[in-house]
Amino acid sequence: MAHLFRDLSLGHSKRESTPPPPPLQTKPPPMPTNKLTSTDLQSPLGQLASQLSDSDLRLTAYDVFLAVCRTSASKPLSTSASSISDSPSQNSPGQNHNHSPSSPALQRSLTSAAASKMKKALGLKSPGSKKSPGSAPGSGQGKSKRPTTVGELMRIQMRVPESVDARVRRALLRIGGGLVGRRIESVVLPLELLQQLKQSDFSDQQEYDAWQKRNLRVLEAGLLLHPRVPLDKSNNASQRLRQIIHAALDRPIETGKNNESMQVLRSAVMSLASRSDGSLSDSCHWADGIPLNLRLYEMLLETCFDINDETSIVEEVDELMEQIKKTWVILGINQMLHNLCFAWVLFHRFVSTGQVEMDLLYAADGQLAEVAKDAKTTRDPEYSKILSSTLSSILGWAEKRLLAYHDTFDSGNVYTMQGIVSLGVSAAKILVEDVSTEYRRKRKEVDVARNRIDTYIRSSLRTAFAQASLYYLMEKADSSRRASKNQPNPLPVLAILAKDVGELAVHEKQVFSPILKGWHPLAAGVAVATLHSCYANEIKQFISGITELTPDAVQVLRAADKLEKDLVQIAVEDAVDSDDGGKSIIREMPPYEAETAIANLVKGWIKTRLDRLKEWVDRNLQQEVWNPQANQEGYALSAVETLRIIDETLDAFFQLPIPAHPALLPDVIVGLDKCLQYYVIKAKSGCASRNTYIPTMPALTRCEIGSKFQGVWKKKEKSQNTQKRNSQVATMNGDKSFGIPQLCVRINTLHHIRSEMDVLEKRIVTHLRNCESAHLEDFSNGLSKRFELTPAACVEGVQQLSEAVAYKIVFHDLSHVLWDGLYVGEPSSSGIDPLLQELEQNLLVISETVHDRVRTRIITDIMKASCDGFLLVLLAGGPSRAFSRQDSQIIEDDFKALKDLFWANGDGLPADLVDKFSATVRDVLPLFRTDTESLIERFKHVTLEAYGSSSRSRLPLPPTSGQWNPTEPNTLLRVLCYRNDEAASRFLKKTYNLPKKL
Repeated sequence: MAHLFRDLSLGHSKRESTPPPPPLQTKPPPMPTNKLTSTDLQSPLGQLASQLSDSDLRLTAYDVFLAVCRTSASKPLSTSASSISDSPSQNSPGQNHNHSPSSPALQRSLTSAAASKMKKALGLKSPGSKKSPGSAPGSGQGKSKRPTTVGELMRIQMRVPESVDARVRRALLRIGGGLVGRRIESVVLPLELLQQLKQSDFSDQQEYDAWQKRNLRVLEAGLLLHPRVPLDKSNNASQRLRQIIHAALDRPIETGKNNESMQVLRSAVMSLASRSDGSLSDSCHWADGIPLNLRLYEMLLETCFDINDETSIVEEVDELMEQIKKTWVILGINQMLHNLCFAWVLFHRFVSTGQVEMDLLYAADGQLAEVAKDAKTTRDPEYSKILSSTLSSILGWAEKRLLAYHDTFDSGNVYTMQGIVSLGVSAAKILVEDVSTEYRRKRKEVDVARNRIDTYIRSSLRTAFAQASLYYLMEKADSSRRASKNQPNPLPVLAILAKDVGELAVHEKQVFSPILKGWHPLAAGVAVATLHSCYANEIKQFISGITELTPDAVQVLRAADKLEKDLVQIAVEDAVDSDDGGKSIIREMPPYEAETAIANLVKGWIKTRLDRLKEWVDRNLQQEVWNPQANQEGYALSAVETLRIIDETLDAFFQLPIPAHPALLPDVIVGLDKCLQYYVIKAKSGCASRNTYIPTMPALTRCEIGSKFQGVWKKKEKSQNTQKRNSQVATMNGDKSFGIPQLCVRINTLHHIRSEMDVLEKRIVTHLRNCESAHLEDFSNGLSKRFELTPAACVEGVQQLSEAVAYKIVFHDLSHVLWDGLYVGEPSSSGIDPLLQELEQNLLVISETVHDRVRTRIITDIMKASCDGFLLVLLAGGPSRAFSRQDSQIIEDDFKALKDLFWANGDGLPADLVDKFSATVRDVLPLFRTDTESLIERFKHVTLEAYGSSSRSRLPLPPTSGQWNPTEPNTLLRVLCYRNDEAASRFLKKTYNLPKKL
């Protein structure tokens, strides 16, 4: 098929600036296989909420077309010579002699003698040889004829059967009889058709039912789902019409008569259709709501394309369009909506027909010039919404091709690129300049075309570079295989990639840049700047992976240097005539500097050193025994070695022959800081914490009055306690590295590392002062980057280990004299003296082992643990313990002895510390001398005050908080549980039914 369209400048189309190259073939080749088809394009005109198919919409659009044309006042045209000389055969399907000649507009003769004005305006040319609508491919001469009227042409174009056409025309004749003095837009066409046509007018019941449902759904769509005038939720007519339509869809109504059902339907329909939209006309609004009207109008515009040759517009398009525009009064279409819809139809036809007829695209672009004029003159929100949707769809299609135009276009179809770019830019300009509220509000000076082209260039070249990099990656794998087989390597792969990128830049400059320069004066410059950036990522990654300058590295760096010079040369040549001489582009191309390469090599050196240090830490900590006799200072040899290696690393760093020590020093400090933090974390790992050693509290029991706790019971209780404790600290048993002396060495070690941080920082300042490249600001205010992680980790580690030592001594090492011995049986014969003796021995070991600066902290933690243990025995010691009021003096004396041990006549802990950490015990002990009745009353009071009463007969059981306090219900309850007193036992039995034994 020959070209149907000629190249014609349309409006402000960019095709004026650079004409496309002449076609290489008679028929343009199809687009590449990655093209988008029409199925990828959703209609931007809106989706209907009703169940109307395209066939339903087409038939409804045809009804509207016939209605407005039959009632128009156009005078008939004279029959053309070609029509008069047609064969006299009257039975041709191309003729319709059953139709009434009463409609001059429908019976207008068609002429193809003169070239179409519309085609001229759109840049479309008449074909040399055409098949007429109504003639099938391959049909013989005389078997079919050209349609002689606009109505007949429209019927054929819309694929409407003659029987349907005749039926609608008969109904319109009857409707027309009642329109004296009124226009067609003053009636609701589907309603009138339902009124005029009955079941006998159809060939069968199925056709009649389908026709009735279609018209009812059209009424639903036009009046309920997509009305021109928005519905009020309280509108009774809308509710009534909805019920009528839904009922009729299930059970068809009898049409063609003025019966009650039709009268009810008419009343509801006219009530809604007659609502005013603010205009002074008496039009009924039933098909002019968006998107229904746009979809119907789209169906009408599609008839401009020949059904037998879908890429060409019919010869009679002028007369056809003249009649189509008469539907505006019913559909609520204006010139602006027409321009927008027609632009979409032209574009959609180009895409759906394989993108082979470029002049369809040029015509759509030309139509967008009219849309741009419209967009500047209106701020109608409905129009703006449809405009934005349509242009976004067009722009999205164009950009899917242009964002990777190296994949889309080649030498065989590059001439199509200009049309697609022009269309995309036109759509983007309207969207930004006339639709964007932000643009209108700020009135920014934005060069939309230049920005879009800039985006396309950068995106497409990044994609092309990524594809070229695939070859680089495969070559890299081959190089690795050759190296494993001791085979010589050819040119390094990064050097090959540099050569390929250079060729890609030349191809871009010769093929694509001349086209894109019409919209972007620095098209080639943007392209090479993008390639420069892409290759920069690769070369930087390469440099970071080498530890020394090998021959391969030199080759790659030389190839990169040559590529950079070639790219810069193209950018400079492209920017000769630009306003800034190309400075903006050159700024996007920072050079591949040797200093940067050196810095990366140094960072690799730093990483290697730090990795080795971390491996050394792991290996030596596994062998560390934490021996207190290892040295006089009492800290681990592994810490000494770690600090020595850090010193050596800093010395080696400042001896490197580089000019950027101050700039790279923070990297060194951060790395060393993380390594030391790692040492600290590993040193304290596995050492448990205070909670590991505190025994589980036994269940509450009441005291067995008068019991002296026979040996069997004590043995059983002791066995249970031992079992629980052993299960909690099983990981510590048998491991000498977690003994008390060893834990003290760990504490000393962390304290020593914390102390050395200040020494290290001073040494670094000294190195900086001797460094030629250092400036005064590098050390005048101290280091800009300090050790931050390690000091904090040391403080936290010392705290954890100090608590672990304290609670291990009290609850694990001394459990036989505390948990298993203190106050078991008679308090008078199982006092605190054994505990104090062994506690004193442990305090001596601690004092001799730990550093002076942390000794007070550890002894303080031991005192806290001792007080916690003392209270735990008194308040949660299990059924093997019981206390009378007379025992309170023994308990208070023992507590004073415990405090005196830590005060040590002024040589131990300060008195204020002793008082501070023994305050809880001091507050609780008076409860043991308080009489039982007072305790019970106080317990009832605070329990009811804290929790309320669950019933009249029983107090709620207060939960165990572990926070002992003389006013806390659980503390009072536990004193009663261990009170060797009949009244207490009776109260606990009655109130909580507590047992005497576990």
